[in-house]
Amino acid sequence: MMNRIGIILLCVLGSFIPGRSLAQLFPNLGGQRAGISAGSFLKIDISPRSAAMSGAQLALPGDGYSAYWNPGAMTSVKSLTVSASSVLLPSGLNQSYAALIKPSKDGDQAWSFSAMGLSAGEMIRRTEFMPEGTGETFYAGYASSGIGYSRRLTDMFSFGVSLRYVGEYLENFAMHTAVADLGFLYTTDFKDLRFAVGLQNFGTDSRLRGPINTSGFADRSIQTDPYAMPAVFRMGISMVPLKTEAWSLLTTVQVDHPGDNAANIRMGVEGAFKNLLFLRGGWKINVKDQWIPTAGIGVKSRMGKHPLLVDYGIEPHQRLGLIQRMGLSFVFNSESR
Repeated sequence: MMNRIGIILLCVLGSFIPGRSLAQLFPNLGGQRAGISAGSFLKIDISPRSAAMSGAQLALPGDGYSAYWNPGAMTSVKSLTVSASSVLLPSGLNQSYAALIKPSKDGDQAWSFSAMGLSAGEMIRRTEFMPEGTGETFYAGYASSGIGYSRRLTDMFSFGVSLRYVGEYLENFAMHTAVADLGFLYTTDFKDLRFAVGLQNFGTDSRLRGPINTSGFADRSIQTDPYAMPAVFRMGISMVPLKTEAWSLLTTVQVDHPGDNAANIRMGVEGAFKNLLFLRGGWKINVKDQWIPTAGIGVKSRMGKHPLLVDYGIEPHQRLGLIQRMGLSFVFNSESR
C-alpha cells in the first residue's frame, strides 16, 4: 500500500515542479540536431489518449492507435477496430488519421491499414515585389499510408512491424519515400507490468523534386539536398499499481531518443472508473517549450452491442498555444449482449 501511495504522490507532485528547472538535470545532448529532418508531420501525435498522457503510450495495451505508436501491441486488440482522430494545429492547420486493425480468430496475429494526412490549405503566392499577393495561389501538404503486422510469440511477448509510404507536396514539388516502424511489447502478470521498445520512422533520406521556371521560357527540374526521416527510438514501461472493482490507476514512463533532437522523458497517468470514464494527465521533461502538463478525458459508450470510445486530449505549448485532439474508436463486437 505504501508503494502505491508513493507512486501516486510522485506523479501528482511532479506536475508542480517547473519544467525548466528539472530539465536542467538532464543533458541536452542532441539538441543541436533540431531541424535536420524532413517529414516533420510524422512526429505529431495522432492519438488523443497518448497526447493527454504526454505521448507515453509505447508500453500501454493495444488500442485503435497501436498501428501508429507500437505495432507490437496490436495483438492486444481482440476485435475488429476502426479509429479516427483529428489534430487541430495552429494557423488553421489540421492533421487527420484513420486506422483499421483486424486481429486473427485465435488472437495471436493482427493486421492493420492506416492513413494520415496534413493540409495547409490554399495559400496566397507572394513575392518581394508583390507582398500582398500576386493573385495566384498554391497548396502544400503531407500524406502517409501503410500496412502493419503483429504476432504474439508467447503469452507474454509480441512484436510488430509496419511499412508506410510518405509523400510531401509543395506546389509543383514532391517527395516520395517509405519508412518502417518496429515495436516489441513484453507483458508480465505482476500488476499488469509491461515493457516496450520501439523504432519509428526509420527510412532512407528524401528530396523534394520538381520543375521551376527561372528564365521565363522553359522549366527545368531541380531537387533539394537530402534530408533524413525523423527516426526516433523509444523505451517504455507501464504498470497498474492500484486496482479495485470500480477504480484503477495506470502509470507509465517513456524515454524518447529522436534522431533530430535531444533525448527526453515522458510520464503519464490514467485513472479509470468502471472502465467507462477515463481521466488522463502527463508531463514532458527536456522537451523545449512543452513543460506545461498535458491532460485529457475518455468516455466509453455503445452503439448497439458495439463499444464506442470517445477521446479528447489537450497539449499546451508555451508559444504555439493549446493543441487539441479528438478521436473515435469503434469496436465491432461479435459476441451477443
